[in-house]
Amino acid sequence: MLAYILKLDRLYKSAFIGVLDTVLVLFSLWLAFSLRLGEFYFPPDTQWLLFAALPIIAIPIYIRLGLYRAVIRYIGYQAMITVAYANAVVALVWSLLPFYLPHFVDINLFSPRSLPFIFWMVLCISVGGSRQLARWFIADLFRAPQEKSVLIYGAGEAGVQLAGSLRHSHAIRLLGFIDDDSNLHGNQISGLKVFGGLDAVSSVKKQVSNLEVLLALPSAGREARLHIIDGLEKVEVAVRSVPSLDDLALGRAGLSELHDIDMSDLLGRKEVAPDPSLLERCIFGRNVMVSGAGGTIGSELCRQILNQKPERLILFEHSEFQLFSVEKEIRRRVEEFNIDVEIVGILGTVLDRGLVGKLIENYSINTIYHAAAYKHVPIVEHNVLAGVRNNVVGTYNLAIEAARKGVENFVLVSTDKAVRPTNTMGASKRLSEMVLQGLQLSAENKKTCFSMVRFGNVLGSSGSVIPLFKEQIRHGGPVTVTDREITRFFMTIPEAALLVIQAGSMGEGGDLFVLDMGEPVKISHLAERMIRLSGHQVWKSGEDGGIAIKYTGLRHGEKLYEELLIGDNVSGTTHPLIMVAQEEGPACADIIQFMSELDGYLKQQDVVSIRSFLLQYVNGFNPQCDLQDTLWLRMSQSGMEEEDRK
Repeated sequence: MLAYILKLDRLYKSAFIGVLDTVLVLFSLWLAFSLRLGEFYFPPDTQWLLFAALPIIAIPIYIRLGLYRAVIRYIGYQAMITVAYANAVVALVWSLLPFYLPHFVDINLFSPRSLPFIFWMVLCISVGGSRQLARWFIADLFRAPQEKSVLIYGAGEAGVQLAGSLRHSHAIRLLGFIDDDSNLHGNQISGLKVFGGLDAVSSVKKQVSNLEVLLALPSAGREARLHIIDGLEKVEVAVRSVPSLDDLALGRAGLSELHDIDMSDLLGRKEVAPDPSLLERCIFGRNVMVSGAGGTIGSELCRQILNQKPERLILFEHSEFQLFSVEKEIRRRVEEFNIDVEIVGILGTVLDRGLVGKLIENYSINTIYHAAAYKHVPIVEHNVLAGVRNNVVGTYNLAIEAARKGVENFVLVSTDKAVRPTNTMGASKRLSEMVLQGLQLSAENKKTCFSMVRFGNVLGSSGSVIPLFKEQIRHGGPVTVTDREITRFFMTIPEAALLVIQAGSMGEGGDLFVLDMGEPVKISHLAERMIRLSGHQVWKSGEDGGIAIKYTGLRHGEKLYEELLIGDNVSGTTHPLIMVAQEEGPACADIIQFMSELDGYLKQQDVVSIRSFLLQYVNGFNPQCDLQDTLWLRMSQSGMEEEDRK
């Protein structure tokens, strides 16, 4: 019956509720008389007129005040206030009938003076209660069969607001709060119980299945969050979080938006506040260009640079879609925060030396952050020509034009894979560093300060394992890890961008800066933590259930362990997370020679000679595999087949 009514048109449903309200208001008036008189009341003679007039008064008032516009399934506290107000108006208007109607009609009507108040209370219970009962029944009808049980960690303002936004969700069952404040334990907040502190989660987990904990702690420090997450990981519950205070303040997210746990909380990296003087030194009031502006690091550099108020920000990107995305975001920020910065989006590639030169000259570029590069190890290994051309020749084109046009600062975003590289991508990035080291001493360099910033993986980048693991866990696994012992350095994207800017400001010419990446992280341990914090168990042999970790073996050119330094000659700087390495680069005369040689091999598409070239010039290059260039392998195979036919 209820399901049939719910399928009716809106008009029919409103009419049905109107009929029900007619019955309820008549019943409420009869009950009010009975309660007031203390007996089973039966209206005598003309007293029936008071009952007959009641629906004529009540229903138009209910319609006018919107009681039939509310969706019963989502009716809440505010709607119940409206019901109480409408009932007060009905009771007030009806109470006038016994006193004024006899002046116009010769009838005798009886109504005790306290009756309207009793009538109003009974109306609120019957009319308001009927809507709450209907809401509960309908909610059960629409409730998802596999509902999720939820605890909110944090009974403060953020937690209460989150609870309010989740109350009407049919996919979850809101159990209550967890909070570290012992004074709140056992109490109720917004009708929900505060079970206790972190230890209480395990006892709740034993009573319910499919438990998820929502962290409503936007102002908590990293150490406090890490302690909580470590405790929740042991219980093996899914964990999500409300946005940070920074995201809330900048309008990037709303309080009711929930995110997967921030993986930076799992690293336990020390927080070091950026130095404002270093951030603005090469940016404030200057014309700044970011190559690869649409990439992970490039786009974050643009966001951080914008905060330092440059005169002009040039977004240089070869991908049309990525340029469109980053330019739209940056322009929105300029308008939203009323920042007086000229934004220029340029579609092009660093391989177009003529375009690069005109761009630098016509926009009077003062500072360049060069983040454009091919960084995906297996892809570059299978596309050697494109990888080397983009990473080495592209860097040379941009750097030589910067030197000739008098750009003041040029900062190269490098990688830890450039240290004793085992793959083509790492070797090409080390060669890019050497290009800048040589050009620093070149006669063509008028006043440009070249510097390089080397760091490891960033969390959440396009090539990071984090998005891959999340996707694999979402689909039930297995989670793929190349080797049980493989480790990597990790850093958050904003932290990396801020340190690149600060390191670049310290450069005096030819400096190779190395960022303190903290302790290396074992990828298998990271995968296990992500599985557990998603509410699953790590599958073990002989057990049922859980998500398995599958070890696939190292890919071509992949290292077990990454390094940040070629040698041990490293010294500190004024910033605790930035070091400067003393690594020998080529003489300036060698740059012209080996760039000319490399360009010749690229034009001839001679993959074998390029491999030999990298082995000759890149110190410590030790390829972990034979040539894997896809086109070269195909051509070699075709050549062998042709020889066989002859």
